[in-house]
Amino acid sequence: MKKELVILFLVVVSFSFVSARCDLAVTLLNQDPYPAVPGDYVKLVFQVTGTENPDCTYVTLELIEKYPISFDPGESSLVQIKGGTFQKDFSSYLMVPYKVRLDPNALNGGNPVEVRYSSGQDLTAFYTSKLFDIEVEDTHADFEIFIKDYDFAEKTLTLEILNIAESDVEALTLEIPAQENVQIKGARTNIVGDLDSNEYTTAEFNAEAQEGDILVKIYYSDSINARRTVEKTVSFNPDYFVSSDANQGGATYKYIIGIIILGIIIYYFHRRRIKKREHHAKSHKGMAQL
Repeated sequence: MKKELVILFLVVVSFSFVSARCDLAVTLLNQDPYPAVPGDYVKLVFQVTGTENPDCTYVTLELIEKYPISFDPGESSLVQIKGGTFQKDFSSYLMVPYKVRLDPNALNGGNPVEVRYSSGQDLTAFYTSKLFDIEVEDTHADFEIFIKDYDFAEKTLTLEILNIAESDVEALTLEIPAQENVQIKGARTNIVGDLDSNEYTTAEFNAEAQEGDILVKIYYSDSINARRTVEKTVSFNPDYFVSSDANQGGATYKYIIGIIILGIIIYYFHRRRIKKREHHAKSHKGMAQL
């Protein structure tokens, strides 16, 4: 029994001695994109120094999968190499890249991620834990879109779009794809340009629209120059817009009524003049008989 305790003691002392000589250090070398965007992928590159030391036996690194990051199915978060192994070009450090997805609800600012590393084969027994911050900024934009006007005579559909996000956007482009309720004559896309936060602009399309929903695709570049797409639906009700044909019909009707009224007035004065003449003629005739 005493012999077994002595052996166990020597193993523990030996492991501690080896571990003491194995000096590993981990740093977050790069984050792409910077800042990361909630719901999108982010690439993280960690650097492990001290791997050239053979006393490290095995160097193991693991990026812990928990909020705010997750791995795609089948992707491994653990990397292990044998200590004393030089890397490419005889480098004395290990580069470990990860591609992870950022949680859609990740908050703006620094979000901590945990890395565990060890100089032994068993990462669950003896390891060092370290936290790193990845910078997050929600660069997604959102929009409200309306039908501002529809000209029935010119077949012109005017859309009004408002940037309701906190960030500005660039190269804003609107597209009305092929669909039943609207027939586009000419270009389906309209390049609007830059649009600041809480600002609005308009875009015109030559279109024959019918009552119903119209799908609009919105393309824009965000603050990290990523090209993004948002789909919005607007409802078109022709009753909300006065038809030019109706205006013309109303004008014609008013014109006819005006002519009729004018004719009545002319007829009235004409008949009055005739009666006056007849009255004067009778008066002169009576005086002549006297």
